[in-house]
Amino acid sequence: MTLIVHHLQVSQSERIPWLCEELGIDYELKNYKRAPIFAPPEYKALHPQGTAPIIQDGDLFVAESGACIEYIYYKHGPSNPSGPKLFLEPSDPAYADFLYWWHWSNSNFQPSVTRSLLVQSAGWGDDNPTAKYGKERFAMSLKTLDNRVKENKWLAGEKFTVADIMLVFSLTTMRYFHPYSLRDYGNILGYLQRVSEREAYQRAMKKSDPGMELILGAESPAKPLVM
Repeated sequence: MTLIVHHLQVSQSERIPWLCEELGIDYELKNYKRAPIFAPPEYKALHPQGTAPIIQDGDLFVAESGACIEYIYYKHGPSNPSGPKLFLEPSDPAYADFLYWWHWSNSNFQPSVTRSLLVQSAGWGDDNPTAKYGKERFAMSLKTLDNRVKENKWLAGEKFTVADIMLVFSLTTMRYFHPYSLRDYGNILGYLQRVSEREAYQRAMKKSDPGMELILGAESPAKPLVM
């Protein structure tokens, strides 16, 4: 039975086809266009949560990025013994770093990006305590990440893992919704250059979002989806 990835285009569900491509497993990709900003009704009807990503394995539907990634890796990854080990074992010296960064992306960085977007949308000035806090947290997150990838090829060190797959959306496609610059973060830009060279990433993005400009450089897209 083929795994089905329901991908809402220009969304964080891009993580899932990328994972499948890295693992070299068979999957069916179903793309859904936004209507015009939010998910179309047929996508929302797939799961009670109605948000991307959503995967389907037979009669089972799974949502949430982390849950989808773990499900696919442990349920389908072992079917390809020669595939990469994208979850580190506790015996690995980099295990603690891997765990931290695997959870950091969605529990720390993505909320910081979203908070910054909400503050920007609200039009609050820097004298607003909430705006000030959001701005400081976002800057701290970017600095923390920039320092991490200064001397580490990937988030867990020398090994590419699901922590990297979880992170990249927030640095790239998310900027279609919240334009922000990375011009002051040269190490992050170097990291994104390494991501762009991964064949699995290239294949996944061509399949899931054909024609979309990949935001891998310092500046955000000229035409964001939300203003």
